[in-house]
Amino acid sequence: MSAYEGFGGRVGRTFAGSESWWPGRPAPRGPNVVIVLVDDVGFADLGCYGSEIPTPHLDALARDGVQWTDFHVTPMCSPTRAALLTGVNAHLAGVGHVANSDPGFPGYAGEISARAPTLAEVFSAAGWQTMAVGKWHLTKDSDMSDAGPRHAWPLQRGFERFYGFLEAFTNHHHPHRLIRDNSAVEVDRYPDGYYLADDLTREAVDMVTQASLGDRPFFLYLAHGAAHAPLQAPPDEILRFRGKYRDGWDVVRQRRFDRQRELGILPEGTRLAPRNHEPGDDVPPWDELTDAQRRVFARYMEVYAAMIASIDRSVGTLRQTLADLGRLDDTVFVFTSDNGASREGEEHGTTQYLRTLLSSNSRHDREDPEADLARLGLIGGPRTLAHYPRGWAMASNTPFRLYKRNTHAGGHAVPLLMSWPGGPRGEKRHDWAYVTDVFPTLMRLTGVEAPEGPPREGTSLDGDRQPRGQYSELQGHRGYVRGEWEIVTRHAPLTPFGEHEWELYHRPTDRTQLDDVAGRHPEVVNELAGAWQAAALANQVYPLDEGSRLRYLLRPPWQQDAVPVRLPPHAHTLERWQALQLIQWRSFTVTVCIAAPGEGVLVAHGGQGGGYLLYVEDGEVVFVQNGYGVPRELRAGPPGETVTLEVTAPGDWEWRARVEVDGQARGELAGLPMLAAFCPMEGIDVGVDRRSPVSWEVFERHGPFRFTGELREVVYTPGAFAPDAGSAFVDLVRQIGLRYE
Repeated sequence: MSAYEGFGGRVGRTFAGSESWWPGRPAPRGPNVVIVLVDDVGFADLGCYGSEIPTPHLDALARDGVQWTDFHVTPMCSPTRAALLTGVNAHLAGVGHVANSDPGFPGYAGEISARAPTLAEVFSAAGWQTMAVGKWHLTKDSDMSDAGPRHAWPLQRGFERFYGFLEAFTNHHHPHRLIRDNSAVEVDRYPDGYYLADDLTREAVDMVTQASLGDRPFFLYLAHGAAHAPLQAPPDEILRFRGKYRDGWDVVRQRRFDRQRELGILPEGTRLAPRNHEPGDDVPPWDELTDAQRRVFARYMEVYAAMIASIDRSVGTLRQTLADLGRLDDTVFVFTSDNGASREGEEHGTTQYLRTLLSSNSRHDREDPEADLARLGLIGGPRTLAHYPRGWAMASNTPFRLYKRNTHAGGHAVPLLMSWPGGPRGEKRHDWAYVTDVFPTLMRLTGVEAPEGPPREGTSLDGDRQPRGQYSELQGHRGYVRGEWEIVTRHAPLTPFGEHEWELYHRPTDRTQLDDVAGRHPEVVNELAGAWQAAALANQVYPLDEGSRLRYLLRPPWQQDAVPVRLPPHAHTLERWQALQLIQWRSFTVTVCIAAPGEGVLVAHGGQGGGYLLYVEDGEVVFVQNGYGVPRELRAGPPGETVTLEVTAPGDWEWRARVEVDGQARGELAGLPMLAAFCPMEGIDVGVDRRSPVSWEVFERHGPFRFTGELREVVYTPGAFAPDAGSAFVDLVRQIGLRYE
């Protein structure tokens, strides 16, 4: 077994078939490498790809290098990250879906396989300095706590330095949990005006500045959280776009398409796909919306445009830093997105993204457009976790159909800009390319030899391109492209898989997938479907997700159920996933033992996206639940030595909360929305409400409101699961899945 097969790489780690650099040897020679990966940014969101959003720095990168017009990734964030960093197809690398759960199937382990070396491990072994900043999302939830294990954290996968967040997304004004290297950054309150993209840019600039003092080249991987929901941006940036989107998505989309044709982005004869009309993915005409809807929906897009502008500003700052250091001309610079634009705001958009995620995962529709309109002035700020309606995602993906998650082009056609020492300038390349091509490209440009590992099918982007086939799969959607033909499915959940789902498109004449010719060329469909099947078997794609969500309910046998947890006074924040196990889909009890009276927070769990809070103010115990932006309050009289919050889960995704003081009932709230999925996003705090507050009103009066007395402990005791909890219907959805195998 090679050294790297046991755990992730470090400086000096040897790989099979390669000789590693060790301190004391002559410094390696080769260019620096910078990859900037952005999140949920569509094909048409940059100025050089037809957007009206000014992106002068990215446009300059296109002029200084090469712009690809037919580049593709996977339709989801974690799989693209795994494929980008390893050069291995995502399922074979172990990350066939978002890295949040591990159902026990090798293609969906939620972390990069130990058998697949990352770019950081390869460059580190070759002597490069390796640094990562921003979103990681390649560690499963159960391994994110301060107790570890950390084998799938950035430093254990080859990076020498890391600053960012491990999860899928975070609050851009009040990040719920930042990590520096291998430890959580403890923050009670972010400074006024804090914005995550600017913070990440500062860290990246500091890292490359320090790295430039040495004699070794460096590899920087900057993965922005923007423009993933929640849509948030600095207020002055949002103001730049005020009123720019009142014409709506139909007009904006047409303008972008016209501009793409002017820029030569699209082949001659390309047609703009009609407004998405597929059931569940459909978009209404802008002119048929109410005045109130148009006002709110336009504001969402103003914030999104501001986020794109912040990304452009970041790239400009980083490239200027490299120029000032004299390192820009000897740096390979790559910019791309992890998938197409996101439809996760669904039909109406939302001011509470976590609420929308819950609505899509439960029987409840908790959307409240009237409340969103009332919060119009707050959209984009720290009090809202906004996301736009899928009509704007459609515009971002111009000229293609559908969205992130789909294996149609809207899900995976994204920008790719790249420059390298001695490379061409201002060139557009129209050949098909895929995310796994980046790895061999960097090996070729740096002269580093890739170690052995799982098969890498990509080929260098700067050399002779050899045609090949490529599969895709996400949540049961399937696709396969080879040469001039592409087959694709849009799988409806809980319906049978089969050959009847395949659509066939002729890419040279139909890039936007408008004319399904499967009926005219059944022999081509059969050939490509067979190729997809072979690729799926070779890349551990099975089992397919038929739509029952079984994957999210299963746990490997070594993950035990939650047990009571004692939290000492002023403990570090209990991380989100660990905290959620104590309350999700179940009853629970929180017991607060007070050693000396005072005022302030007793216990806080969550933030502005949803949570609950026990605090003492003016001699009275107060319980607040923030139900996805809707607060409910219970005043429970004077405190004693023990304050108990007893929450019961009767079912139907609801909670009932009762507060007791010294064993005496003080009040009850019924019909509270159960918090689940990614909510509460913030973990549990004792004696303080850190970062994004559960109650903005309390925060305005007191800030984090640290308890002035003395707490002995807070004990969480998880109780019985709700009758309709996920653990109670695993067997049911297993049977559903068997019907559709």
